[in-house]
Amino acid sequence: MPETSQDASSYQQANQAVGFLKDRLPAELQTPRVAIVCGSGLGGLASTIRDHPRAEYDYGSIPHFPKLTVPGHAGKLVFGFLGENIPVVLMVGRAHYYEGHSIHQVTFPIRVFKQLGVDTVVLTNAAGGLDPEYAVGDIVLLNDATKHIFLSGLAGTHPLRGPNDDDFGPRFPPLSDAYDLELRRHVHKAWRTVVDPQSNRRLHEGVYAYVGGPSYETRAECRMLRQLGADVVGMSTVPEIVVARHCGIRVLALSLVTNKAVLTPVPRGDDSILEGKDMKELDAILQKGKANHEEVLEAGRAAAIDMQQLVVRVVSNMVNQ
Repeated sequence: MPETSQDASSYQQANQAVGFLKDRLPAELQTPRVAIVCGSGLGGLASTIRDHPRAEYDYGSIPHFPKLTVPGHAGKLVFGFLGENIPVVLMVGRAHYYEGHSIHQVTFPIRVFKQLGVDTVVLTNAAGGLDPEYAVGDIVLLNDATKHIFLSGLAGTHPLRGPNDDDFGPRFPPLSDAYDLELRRHVHKAWRTVVDPQSNRRLHEGVYAYVGGPSYETRAECRMLRQLGADVVGMSTVPEIVVARHCGIRVLALSLVTNKAVLTPVPRGDDSILEGKDMKELDAILQKGKANHEEVLEAGRAAAIDMQQLVVRVVSNMVNQ
């Protein structure tokens, strides 16, 4: 289906998905206030939801929802209560553009959240650290002053491309207020109560660069992104943020640094440091710092407890203020 026709019918499709869900959801779960999108390795956030009442639906059963193919992304919506009384919906795993979905399919769940009545979305992701000061396991709060770098959006692969759906938002939405200042303040307050002062894990604010994937970035691409002002790089989140703001949904976005991007150039083929090295030693030079998806998931598991507690505390504080 052409992307333009998908976008033109997005309001109707979102309502069809919501109708499917509300026909099955218990009455007390039909109007979640907060949506939480769980990134790679962060699906454990679903364990923070109370056991009852609770409802889960595989994406494949929901009309128009994209199907997932990436390890570490379960592909289900979980409805329930966070803490004592906060109705939420968790998106355990997200669709990615590199899987072959259109940019409109990738962002479709955000429009469903809007029609469910969600007013705030918390987006989490696993990202590569470009800032040399960032360590694996650190958390980066995307901020309003520097926002994000949406390279593919600048080139025209944009979730709002095509006829504008006025039922969701304006033709030309501003993004200068994309990252809610009050929500970021809640994160800093919660951080001081959640993370052990003796922990090496740190909270930063920085710029997220969105790339299409699925290949990890070359050293030259990492250096370019860093020179453009990016602090972390990943393959999700930004299209969802654009659609959320188009819909008038408040946004909080958190990146978990799961690997350090390699910025150091490889030696030239005639570099003297290569003299006398065998094939195994040469390969070790190239492999140093190389990212892989298994390491991303493992780093996510190691930091999952702190990330879960932070999200729970932030959502509780902002709803109960």
